[in-house]
Amino acid sequence: MGVSDLMTKKAMTSVTKKIGLITLITLVCGNMIGSGIFLLPSSLAYIGSISLYSWIFTTIGAICLALVFAHISNIMPMTGGPYSYARAALGEYIGFQTAFTYWIAVWVGNAAISTALAGYLRVFFPVLTNPWLTFATAAMMTWLLTFVNMMGVKSAGIVQAVTTVLKLIPILLVGIAGWFFIKSSNYTAYFNITTPHSNAFSAVSYGAALTFWAFIGLEAATVPAGSVKNPHRNIPLATIIGTLIAAFAYIISSASIMGMIPAPALQKTVSPFADAASIILGGWGRYFIAAGAVISCFGALNGWTLLQGQIPMAAAQDNLFPKAFAKVNKHGVPARGLFITAIFVTLLLLLTVSKNLIQQFNTIILLAVLSNVIPYFYTSIADMLCISKQKSFQKKSIIQFIIALLAMLFSLWAIFSSGEKTVFFGAILLLISVPAYTFVIRKKRLFKKKTKNTIDS
Repeated sequence: MGVSDLMTKKAMTSVTKKIGLITLITLVCGNMIGSGIFLLPSSLAYIGSISLYSWIFTTIGAICLALVFAHISNIMPMTGGPYSYARAALGEYIGFQTAFTYWIAVWVGNAAISTALAGYLRVFFPVLTNPWLTFATAAMMTWLLTFVNMMGVKSAGIVQAVTTVLKLIPILLVGIAGWFFIKSSNYTAYFNITTPHSNAFSAVSYGAALTFWAFIGLEAATVPAGSVKNPHRNIPLATIIGTLIAAFAYIISSASIMGMIPAPALQKTVSPFADAASIILGGWGRYFIAAGAVISCFGALNGWTLLQGQIPMAAAQDNLFPKAFAKVNKHGVPARGLFITAIFVTLLLLLTVSKNLIQQFNTIILLAVLSNVIPYFYTSIADMLCISKQKSFQKKSIIQFIIALLAMLFSLWAIFSSGEKTVFFGAILLLISVPAYTFVIRKKRLFKKKTKNTIDS
């Protein structure tokens, strides 16, 4: 354990209570089950029921990634998750690039979640169809949860546990009860309706690029490692259990909705779960599910707000991010980092204001997926390196190495499947990290020189 990790441990142990296994599972599950599941049926309706295969494919990839994070977190249970693993195994620059892209991914993703939250509030407040009122609502929710998280990880954990339980109720209701209202013709008539018409592989690939957004967050348990009780046991368990719960909820509910509502109708709605509930339960069911969707997005936004301060804090304690991100308040929370990141979320919401909420949502999530997949790619490589350095390379190690290899290939595929435009912006993001790293290193060297001169004098 390095000096930075000791600093992180000291800061985190100042928190009076740490996160237990149940809360950690809800953090993983709650961060994944957020805006994605509640808006994606509308996005996937432009592809057709063939996109159900996209769910299966991304579930396999997500499980491989979950197993990678479960394994490497046991080797290196350090605050910072993907950043800490990449830095330890691949060096300082890759570590910085991981922290840089992951931090951006978190606040870009938070913009998508708050947008979806505002979209479901339209069921109760139709006036929110005004894009500027949608922006104001999304920004307000962002800042509300920023202040909640400033009160400490325990407060955020309680909110996360409650909202995760509440959000699973409407999802499982639609997923299970909806099967009694399915029309098989909705699957066959709208199997592959991509425009222009794509082959099956291309359609599944594009659908998987969208569905993978719903699995972003599977690494959530590894990020606040310093605040977790018994991290060697609880982080791997929470990662795997949380991913499996989310995968089950995704597949059963998506299949149900696509069987209940024809694709053309799904394409036009911003509240597919609420529409499905109105078929099952009548008019009041729409409001019941919409309330569940609002709670779900609220909980996911809360969980990701917690993480948006942890990654830059870990990097700042290694002098790879500005020092402002490393400063913690009396609750052991990087309050300044949370505040700064919330400003970026608000600016992105402002820059992407659109009359078409689904289009705005898709634009944001594709960029968020790419920014998240890069740290997943590096984490998979880091795990492979850790395994290859083991003195005794047993059968168990070979299996874990193959899983890490599959996770790496899946991450690489997800990058290519994001689309030319998204990959273009992703390449720019990586290029920007080069001068950013140069600036950080220069400041780090100046700081060391100043410290040395002070000691010598």
